[in-house]
Amino acid sequence: MDDLDASYAGKRVLITGGLGFIGSTLAHRLVAAGADVAILDALLPDGGGNPRNIEAIRERVAVRIGDVRDRSALEETIPGVAVLFNLAGTLSHTDSMKDPWTDLDINARAQLGLLEVCRERNPGVRIVFAGTRAQYGRARCLPVDEDHPLRAADANGIAKTAGEAYHFLYHAHYGLRTTSLRISNTYGPRHQMRHPRQGVFGWFVRQALDDAALVVFGDGRQVRDAVYVDDVVDALCRAGASDAADGEAFNLGASPVALVEFAEAVVRAAGRGRVELRPYPESSRRVEVGDYVADTSKIRQRLGWRPAVSLEEGLARTVAFYERERAHYW
Repeated sequence: MDDLDASYAGKRVLITGGLGFIGSTLAHRLVAAGADVAILDALLPDGGGNPRNIEAIRERVAVRIGDVRDRSALEETIPGVAVLFNLAGTLSHTDSMKDPWTDLDINARAQLGLLEVCRERNPGVRIVFAGTRAQYGRARCLPVDEDHPLRAADANGIAKTAGEAYHFLYHAHYGLRTTSLRISNTYGPRHQMRHPRQGVFGWFVRQALDDAALVVFGDGRQVRDAVYVDDVVDALCRAGASDAADGEAFNLGASPVALVEFAEAVVRAAGRGRVELRPYPESSRRVEVGDYVADTSKIRQRLGWRPAVSLEEGLARTVAFYERERAHYW
């Protein structure tokens, strides 16, 4: 166990959205570190929550099925928590434009409610919020640092920006120890595979393993900054353990890659599938933000974070996981 993991030994930790992709991977890491881990997850239809994600640690975590929009669920889980990893939220850009009210309710209003409960019932808790690179919208220059204007191109990005802003407001006015990680496109095991609306990277893996077409819109040259889920979890753990994270936003990213190149790498890793270029559907064209590359110098310098998993290794691990577990994710 390294020093970072040791800092969580014996601590009570709450993960909202803890049955989802990133949250469950974080739960595995924290259980291994000896933390007392609790999970709050609503298991919303079409969401990322999957009880299978914690099958190996089921007896070592406390799970409550509940919604962050429900104050009583928060009041029963937040007191006594040392670190709160606030990962519950909606992710789909296209869904947010079809139903902006639900997106706003979960990603902004519920965040304010959570912070109010923390202020009233556990003001000493440290809170790590899962932000998103979508908060930036179309990049004015690359790489994008944390001072880049926040001009989201869809309702999801706007609501996440508001949720993050509430976290920083409560830090400035009430002294809550809050931080935000603006996470780029994440891939890896435990991502939901039922539909592509929560990220095309996972969907590419499913299509390849089904020996189907990996559909890339446009010319495929649009760049995304891919980051493996274990590297995201490491950044979350560092933010939750360091005073240097209080009141700060940090970008995450690791492997800038054109979408067509990522799709081709998935096909190589899976040993099947094929890549097809198709014109943008109008719903996708409207929320397309162009190239994105994260400037991660701030989190590297202040928290000592470095991505450790290459794209090739990450895809190999991902494909191997779903080859074993596809019955629980397809």
